[in-house]
Amino acid sequence: MRSMKQLSLAETGFLPKAGKQTRKAVFLAEMEKVVPWCRLETLIEPFYPKKGNGRPPMPLGTMLRIHFMQQWFGYSDPAMEEALHDVPLLRRFAGLDAFEDVMPDESTILRFRHLLEKHDLAVAIFAEVNAVLSEKGLSMKRGTVVDATLIAAPSSTKNEDKKRDPEMTQTKKGNQWHFGMKAHIGVDAESGLIHTVACTTAKVADITMMESCLHGEEAIAFGDRGYHKKNRTLDDFEKEGDLSVLTPTKKPAGGALTEEQKAFNRMLSAVRAIVEHPFRVVKRQFGFVKVRYRGLAKNTGQIVTLFALTNLWLARKRLLPLVGEVCPFSMKCRGKPLYFMESGRKSSVFHVFYDSPRRNSGVFRESLRG
Repeated sequence: MRSMKQLSLAETGFLPKAGKQTRKAVFLAEMEKVVPWCRLETLIEPFYPKKGNGRPPMPLGTMLRIHFMQQWFGYSDPAMEEALHDVPLLRRFAGLDAFEDVMPDESTILRFRHLLEKHDLAVAIFAEVNAVLSEKGLSMKRGTVVDATLIAAPSSTKNEDKKRDPEMTQTKKGNQWHFGMKAHIGVDAESGLIHTVACTTAKVADITMMESCLHGEEAIAFGDRGYHKKNRTLDDFEKEGDLSVLTPTKKPAGGALTEEQKAFNRMLSAVRAIVEHPFRVVKRQFGFVKVRYRGLAKNTGQIVTLFALTNLWLARKRLLPLVGEVCPFSMKCRGKPLYFMESGRKSSVFHVFYDSPRRNSGVFRESLRG
């Protein structure tokens, strides 16, 4: 029989200090609130495996949360499996208990991603998220800002096939060559939310994807010089039906811009700046700077999913007042026993005590049972 013992926070190792809320915990708490989980699960459920005679499938909600965590934190399938074993915060977000539930392995995570790819559900998820935002009145659709960004792909030929991805191409930007693909987006000029996503190889010119980035209801569109056509002057904007396409004025060779043209370019820059925000979230916050898979289709599915989650992130401050108070995710385990396994049996139990509910801080104490 083991004697009673009081463990310190340092001995428990994975427990946070009292009063400390990590940025990841706050982020997951906000995403738990703003992501329309029920509607997305309803969307995927007709294609998800049903319970039969074999091993029952993992809960759909759990797999969807795991898939989204892969996009947010840049986990590969094997890394996601290990993170579920290592990080209690991620397990709680996925609704898993380390000692009571079976953890999904990397092949299970892989098969769920293949299911989404097979039925083109990434596009459906993007459309459903935008439908939710539109119902909340967050999408105006009066003007569109279009832009594209390069996504790098591995250029090395040190692989089994001894060649690069045949669906990726190279293009020159400035004085530097880039190999990979392009993500073209159309962003609402007022809300900054993405309403259209299209992916191509890197060599496709931006202007050829102009129409694909418009939803058709806008009265005006803004773009950079990549969307400029020849023989266009400051007072003679291109007319495509009722749509005006505004692009910056380029300095003539050997000349200079007038004050009016400089003011016009500054005005366009202020409006167009909003299209850079989704790129910052995807590349800097979610860490997606290089493709993970071979082929355009698989990477397009991931990029569309990333932009759907980016919309929810950008709109979170306007959505949170509509969905209620956010509590850090560590609060979800209040009073719930967490078991240690020793020699194949439950040997000790942890209970959670919160010294100051106002600060959302927790102190874990252990009572050992013989």
